[in-house]
Amino acid sequence: MIHVMNNFKLAASTVIEHMTEAPFVLVLLMLRRLPSSVVGPAATVISKAAPRSAKPLFLLASHAAGDIGGLLKRFENATAQNITAPQARRASEVALAAGQPEWADVFLRKAVGSRQAPATSARRKWYDGDMTGAVEALAGQSAGMARQRNRLESELRVFQGWRPTLSRISSEPQTRRVMHLLTNSVPHTGSGYARRSHSILRSQQDSGWETLAVTRLGYPVQIGVLTARTDDVVDGVHYTRLLPGSMAKSMDGRLQQQADELLKVARSFKPEILHTTTHFVNGVVAREVAGALDVPWVYEVRGQLADTWASTRGDDARRSERYQLFVEREAEVMRSADLVVTLGEAMKRNIVGSGVPASKVLICPNAVGGSYLNEPLQHREARLALGLDTEGLYIGTVSSLVDYEGIEDLVRAFALLAPRLSKLKLIVVGDGAAAPALQDQVRRLGLWERTHFAGRVPPAQAQLFHQALDVFVVPRKDLAVTRAVTPLKPVEALASGRPVVASDLDALREIVQEGVNGRLAPAQQPQALADALFELLDDAGLRLRLGAAGRQQVLATRTWKANADSYGKAYETLRGN
Repeated sequence: MIHVMNNFKLAASTVIEHMTEAPFVLVLLMLRRLPSSVVGPAATVISKAAPRSAKPLFLLASHAAGDIGGLLKRFENATAQNITAPQARRASEVALAAGQPEWADVFLRKAVGSRQAPATSARRKWYDGDMTGAVEALAGQSAGMARQRNRLESELRVFQGWRPTLSRISSEPQTRRVMHLLTNSVPHTGSGYARRSHSILRSQQDSGWETLAVTRLGYPVQIGVLTARTDDVVDGVHYTRLLPGSMAKSMDGRLQQQADELLKVARSFKPEILHTTTHFVNGVVAREVAGALDVPWVYEVRGQLADTWASTRGDDARRSERYQLFVEREAEVMRSADLVVTLGEAMKRNIVGSGVPASKVLICPNAVGGSYLNEPLQHREARLALGLDTEGLYIGTVSSLVDYEGIEDLVRAFALLAPRLSKLKLIVVGDGAAAPALQDQVRRLGLWERTHFAGRVPPAQAQLFHQALDVFVVPRKDLAVTRAVTPLKPVEALASGRPVVASDLDALREIVQEGVNGRLAPAQQPQALADALFELLDDAGLRLRLGAAGRQQVLATRTWKANADSYGKAYETLRGN
């Protein structure tokens, strides 16, 4: 009971902080934690109750329902009304939370005179990556906005190169012990990141290493898991949670607190290797803890998070202060690590381009293990287990439903194919910010009865969906982040013996070979995607051949056991230096 009370206090302080500074962002974050199958219909009912209202409740409902057209219409109605400055400021906040910065600007111009307008102006600048401008917008403001300024100043310090300070300690590292610092983990998060981490930890243990995983300060309480304990054991893997009674108010304060707590855990565990992952704040903490222990440390680059951030904004984002500082910090952390691990050749090229010697970069690709090594089920068996029509023809994906994944292009390709293939159905497994808009798109195209949105599912069920599909699709957009980062899900689809059709991007060409285990189509061209899909859907024999070749290739080159062997050899080299 004591730990629950402590967690409640920790969660409450986080909620209060968000409610004070950005309540509409908090509401949308909370809604995204709920299943879209629940949020969408409820939001639609609320939205229809007042179709012309520009009050925050109805603006947020339109956004949550995926009715972007309706949201924009409400914004237009609001500009035609004689709204007050405070009302305009609130509308600007909602627009910003909904990713509509141009409308945020429109309402900000009408919010002049509102007492809280400087806070909204600061958030608008922060959204664009103008970190210094956001801080300056809050100069000389009220106590409430001074807290916001202090928080933004602290984050800017971190992006400018701040680092925690720790004193050297006497420690005797124990042979073949590795401690991982993670952003999140199973069982509380089911993302590809969490699943890759868990697979690495399990495979390292199987190969004779003693592992301990430590998650970031405040996790998982900060994502709403109030019953979280300080230790979890999942499949024999030990996870330690850093759950203090209270957390510092600033970003640099929290990272210092995290470094202190991580060092305490490390003094007890006595690792000979410290291993962490992107983004750079993990590296900043791990580097100082490793220095205090005098042990080598590894930085695993799983994504290009500066580019992920920029992908949700306009072209100017890559010229912003935040983007430039983000890239600089990532490069500096990579250069300071004893070893850099990454997922593929495209990412390695970018890392080497940042000044890291190629000899210091190890590729450990996304891989499979466990039940994916077993012979996959036939389509009929998998579909029966999922309650699907066994005679259907299925295309689909298992993915986070975010903009850069390009799922809307898959829906458009499906719409082009549906009249030609009467048995064709679409399966979309996963959830995310884009889910309501995708569901709205399917409804508008009249394809709701032929589409199955499964939402978030457990890993075992995700594997069944892989096996139920005739063709797995990766319709990613052509962006810097998607050209470099190789995803996990198509590897699992290939291990399931299913061919993959993917966007023709550098990172995806490392997984999908044209005419060998699938097809490649130009990114963001639904017609070309539909053509590539039709070729496979029209030829069952071709699907079987490509699927079998893909499975054979994955089992030969992409297993977690092989990765564990690579990690082990690299660790041994670091230990010997």
